[in-house]
Amino acid sequence: MVNTLQKPEYDEIRPGIKVPAKETILTPRFYTTDFEEMAKMDISANEEELQAILEEFRTDYNRHHFVRDESFQQSWDHIDGEKRRLFIEFLERSCTAEFSGFLLYKELGRRLKDRSPVLAECFNLMSRDEARHAGFLNKAMSDFNLSLDLGFLTKSRNYTFFKPKFIFYATYLSEKIGYWRYITIYRHLEQHPEDQIYPIFKFFENWCQDENRHGDFFDAIMKAQPNTLNDWRARLWCRFFLLSVFATMYLNDTQRADFYACLGLEARSYDKEVIEKTNETAGRVFPIILDVNNPEFYDRLEICVSNNEQLRAIDASDAPAILKGLRKLPIFLSNGWQFLKLYLMKPIPVEQLVGTVR
Repeated sequence: MVNTLQKPEYDEIRPGIKVPAKETILTPRFYTTDFEEMAKMDISANEEELQAILEEFRTDYNRHHFVRDESFQQSWDHIDGEKRRLFIEFLERSCTAEFSGFLLYKELGRRLKDRSPVLAECFNLMSRDEARHAGFLNKAMSDFNLSLDLGFLTKSRNYTFFKPKFIFYATYLSEKIGYWRYITIYRHLEQHPEDQIYPIFKFFENWCQDENRHGDFFDAIMKAQPNTLNDWRARLWCRFFLLSVFATMYLNDTQRADFYACLGLEARSYDKEVIEKTNETAGRVFPIILDVNNPEFYDRLEICVSNNEQLRAIDASDAPAILKGLRKLPIFLSNGWQFLKLYLMKPIPVEQLVGTVR
């Protein structure tokens, strides 16, 4: 007889504390930057907008939002087997991403306190939001008898260094794509309450507004630093970060299609909607956006999806490490080639976007 309450086993640091997922090119990154360069930034060209955003942060619209209600007070043993594993993985990845934002913003707030008070307070208040998000997700994991040791995560993860302008591109897109991911799931579940398998998704409508405001902050910073948007280098970097964010999400989500199926969503359709909306939104600040409606865009991403399935099969095999490496090499080269061809696809200058969100 099949045990319908079978629960996946996890490596634990200590009882109930999950060993963090292994870092890969597709896992959430932890970032650091050149704090001195950030402190020297002149924001006077757009200080009025930044001050208005700061006032919104101070208002703290979600200060009473992240409170667990009675809907959490039940057993979740009916989410079992593979569904349970996928759900815990979703919570862990989301918690790690939010906590990464908290660490970066908190450190920026501390480092800029005496040099750029407006930016410092904005970063501190965004770190407040990210801490709430990470804590809420980590508490959700405890409903499944697991949690993350965020202190251990702080010390054990590798940190990626990005210059400030790259931090702006990456975090702007991260926050805006986060908004569209959350609101798309929320709207779907609002229309299909039968797919509401866990109450955390009911919080997404207000939650995603934090992401949206954070994105608006980075939008305003980039407008205060014209060199991040107005030269040929900016166009190349905007293409790179748009492609990196979209490709990472697509490869991650197609690998976890069963999770989205639990919510009544088809992963590829969901991703295409989120990518299209984020791409349009980026046109409000970036000088170019990607031609994501060109069939070649997803055809090449699908080749990468197939390649990644082959890589996972090789990792799962009993072949010696050196043989695995040799088998992986042509697949890595294929992925690199697809990414290059995607990068070289002609982008769409925003001046052509008549009648869009811009």
